[in-house]
Amino acid sequence: MRYVIVSVVKDKAGDFNNNLRREVFNMFKAKSSKLPAHFTIKSPFESNDINKLENILDSFSKNHLSKPYKIKGYDHFDNRVIFMKVLMSNDAKVLHNELIDELSKISYIGFDKKDGKDKVFHITISSKKIQNIFNELWEYVNKIDCDFDCHFDNICIYKWENNTWMLHKEYVLKNLPQN
Repeated sequence: MRYVIVSVVKDKAGDFNNNLRREVFNMFKAKSSKLPAHFTIKSPFESNDINKLENILDSFSKNHLSKPYKIKGYDHFDNRVIFMKVLMSNDAKVLHNELIDELSKISYIGFDKKDGKDKVFHITISSKKIQNIFNELWEYVNKIDCDFDCHFDNICIYKWENNTWMLHKEYVLKNLPQN
């Protein structure tokens, strides 16, 4: 089976991304991921048995607090991908890196610079064959204010089924204590 591990962006920021992706598809026919608003923890991989992964994520989520991050503005990878910029707090980066260390113990999960500790955190708006409309699309999204306070509070495994990503399991990190 094919899986991906992400942190779903929820609340106002998640709704904003999901709506903006729909909007740019309707206006520009610019496609994006079949996943909900998210940042990737581990890009797609194959495995027939994810019990070890599930055990690690279950334990990790029970023993770690959620951490804050910001989404502010936009950026792009060349003229191939337009995304919302994720500004991880130091605490959120530490949390992410500890998670990568744990996931690295699994033989079928390997990380490269695109999805390891030094990845560019981002929430994709459009990424499918946008080169011909890149400038127009870039100009359009930059007219829309993008500024959100978020929490890295979940880790989700999605499974590829029936030509789409289906939620397999969500692991919720413990909430930050309230002041």
